[in-house]
Amino acid sequence: MPQAARLAGIELGGTKAIAVLSDGEQIISSHTVPTGAPGETLGALNEHLRRWHDQQPLAGIGIASFGPVALAPAHADFGHILDTTKPGWRGAGVVPLLMQGIDCPFRIDTDVNAAALAEYRRGAAQGCDSVCYITIGTGIGGGLLVGGQPVHGALHPELGHLKLRRVEGDTFAGACSFHGDCIEGLASGPALAARFGMPGEAIPGDHPGWANVAADLGQLAAAVLVAISADKIVFGGSVSLQRPYLLPLVREEAVRSVGGYLPHVNAETIRDLIVFAALGNQAGPMGAIELALMASLSGDPAQEG
Repeated sequence: MPQAARLAGIELGGTKAIAVLSDGEQIISSHTVPTGAPGETLGALNEHLRRWHDQQPLAGIGIASFGPVALAPAHADFGHILDTTKPGWRGAGVVPLLMQGIDCPFRIDTDVNAAALAEYRRGAAQGCDSVCYITIGTGIGGGLLVGGQPVHGALHPELGHLKLRRVEGDTFAGACSFHGDCIEGLASGPALAARFGMPGEAIPGDHPGWANVAADLGQLAAAVLVAISADKIVFGGSVSLQRPYLLPLVREEAVRSVGGYLPHVNAETIRDLIVFAALGNQAGPMGAIELALMASLSGDPAQEG
């Protein structure tokens, strides 16, 4: 592929969506659309894609979507949102609406798998084999890469809905409509507002309740270290990036939870194992472009299953 091949990406998040245009891997244009009703949101993004495609044919399009989303092309609901907690989006046709009127290779994956891919290729996880990207924002998602490839299976990783050991004495019931006190129900943006009784941005940094939140997230990090032997866990998303004092507490809890069982996890090494996203809030858009690059190299109109 020529260095300056024209690529486009969509990061579809629970609060906002971003359309980006790039020459090669250099982003040259970006547009943000609030995530409202599916038809309105996806229609506006499709207009940007079609305009760019008309100006110069796109070599590939990458779609980084919040989930759960059907990723296997053979699936009857391929490219559609599945049973989500986001009102109005169950069954939304992300691929059909975004790709309407556009004939070029594309690839869809979860927003967190895409962000993990960006951090692996250009950010904090370069040179690693097993990578987990955890985002904390409207929800909690976990993207996984093994050998540089996003992990899929019957669906895709849904780490935010793990139910792990609670802090003794913590009586918060959780805010997930499916599972109550899963990790998303304990530490996502809406869960924090419910837990603290105030909007997330208003919660003071010295509030004692942050200790329980950090412990919950440390349990998640420890589970990832044990389950996939991650070389790197990268934390991103608005809550992580706006509350940098959380990460040292998360590391401490992860080490306590591992309990000396993993010889490579201790108070010194954990600082390199669990890190902030080097790409910040650009991990998602850059990940969408990485997906577009993969689509352009495959030449297939849809990703492989």
